[in-house]
Amino acid sequence: MTESCCLYIVPTPIGNLGDITQRAVEVLGKVDLVAAEDTRHTGILLSHLQIQVPLLALHDHNEQQRAELLIGKIRQGKNVALVSDAGTPLISDPGYHLVTRCREAGVNVVPLPGPCAAVTALSAAGLPTDRFAFEGFLPAKEKARDDRLQSLIDEPRTLVFYESPRRLLDTVTAIARLYGPRPLVVARELTKTFESFYSLPATEMVAWLAADDNRCRGEIVLMVAAARPDPEALPSEALRTLTLLQRELPLKKAAALTAEIHGVKKNALYKWALEQADCDGAGESV
Repeated sequence: MTESCCLYIVPTPIGNLGDITQRAVEVLGKVDLVAAEDTRHTGILLSHLQIQVPLLALHDHNEQQRAELLIGKIRQGKNVALVSDAGTPLISDPGYHLVTRCREAGVNVVPLPGPCAAVTALSAAGLPTDRFAFEGFLPAKEKARDDRLQSLIDEPRTLVFYESPRRLLDTVTAIARLYGPRPLVVARELTKTFESFYSLPATEMVAWLAADDNRCRGEIVLMVAAARPDPEALPSEALRTLTLLQRELPLKKAAALTAEIHGVKKNALYKWALEQADCDGAGESV
């Protein structure tokens, strides 16, 4: 099959250079231009592969502007390869705007299979893999991070995050505070010399990471076990709705409306609200 005048999506190794596929090498060797997240980083890889091809920087700050330039080159009969610093482009890396514009412009996009840190880590983590949710990087600011984690607290799939070394301990601490002792796996330096997997309940992982700074170093994939379904548990969204309605309505009416909105039992909502009021020392008179 001959593939020409297109944009190739080319995954590159996440650590071990031996993981690059033969097809990736062939494509990088025949294209007219490589769009790279960091041309210096990609230049080292191409030098290792003994490939000489022009490089063009394409990153978060210039991608939308460069998209039209690259589409123009493809329409002129040039083949272009898109690579990120490591792994599969677009997976928490630049490329979304370029691929979207190519699709809109009728330019052929050819994806190559290859390395991806999230899937590599998940395959060896010992957590359920039949269903998982890849969330990329959590927000850097504390409140936004906690809000995102809170929104995922009832997620029935294994959660997969990327995290930076400097934020790992803070993130795991937040997970332990919000999720309790839920199983958690930290995968570090995948495919590299110091590759490691650590599995502990989130509450214990905090102390383990804090005990040695070296445990937070390297490229990190963080995985959290799915929420266990509790047939008696009320959905967090229903509790949020009930809390808001109680500000304006009597408890009985708020519980009835919440039950209708979320399809849960009114009595369970009513009981939960009374328990919360007792905990606050301010029960409601009905």
